[in-house]
Amino acid sequence: MNNTKFSTFRQFLASFLFLTAGAVLAAFALEEFLVPATILDGGIVGVSMIISQLTPIALGVLTFVLNIPFLIIGTKNMGLRFLVSAGYSMALFSVLLSVFAGLKPATSEPLLAVVFGGVLLGAGIGLVLRGGGCLDGTETVALLISRKTNFSVGQIVFSINIITYAAAGLLFGWDRALYSLLTYFITFKDIDMVENGMEEAKSVMIITQDGTAMADTIFQQLGRTCTILEGTGLISGNKAVLYCVITRLELPAMRRIIHNADQSAFVTVSDVSEIIGNHIKQLPPQADADNKPT
Repeated sequence: MNNTKFSTFRQFLASFLFLTAGAVLAAFALEEFLVPATILDGGIVGVSMIISQLTPIALGVLTFVLNIPFLIIGTKNMGLRFLVSAGYSMALFSVLLSVFAGLKPATSEPLLAVVFGGVLLGAGIGLVLRGGGCLDGTETVALLISRKTNFSVGQIVFSINIITYAAAGLLFGWDRALYSLLTYFITFKDIDMVENGMEEAKSVMIITQDGTAMADTIFQQLGRTCTILEGTGLISGNKAVLYCVITRLELPAMRRIIHNADQSAFVTVSDVSEIIGNHIKQLPPQADADNKPT
């Protein structure tokens, strides 16, 4: 019981830290890099940036007010947990926008604003998503629309952003629209990397003559277990097929193990978009015994 409570508290604390750090980074990126250079974000934040440029209303106020309807819609479909996480991250984000608005811009160079603003904004949004919240209601609406249409969430969000960038081009010049589009692509890639973790997963399929020996070597050196299947080649005959999931950082070591064990092995490496189930790296029995205190 105590372990369960501690685990719940740890998850809550991690979520709180992700939401807070993400909101800080995103607000800093907007006010210190993107807003001074008139480079827009997408979605509701982008619309808020356009309105704030044309009116005296503060960006932080606009962002929070325009997100309220989408927060209500998301709560009805995703529950109170979404309301708490998204409401906290949106409110903190809006407050921080007003706080950072009084600081001196970090740079006056548009290209530097695109690169550093896009990276920091993507990192911030990615952390917020990992914490279970969101900073922009566009994704919530896109998710609901995608359930009733043949369009994916990404396609819907991209279409909304294109409209926003087109409006920016008409109002502020097409160079601003192009800078904004470039920022979007940087942010999008950064979000994916931060949300899914820095150690991107790879699946490795190995067709070899002696699967047991190679699987044992992989386990001893990387701590990764393999699924061993039986395969039959049209010409080569019976072979062992190994399937293993590793991180991107472990891939060079995996290549070295395969090369040393069987230079004639046939290997394919694929990106893994999601892992469901146990993917915990374990020490082999001998290494685990060596690490025990004496």
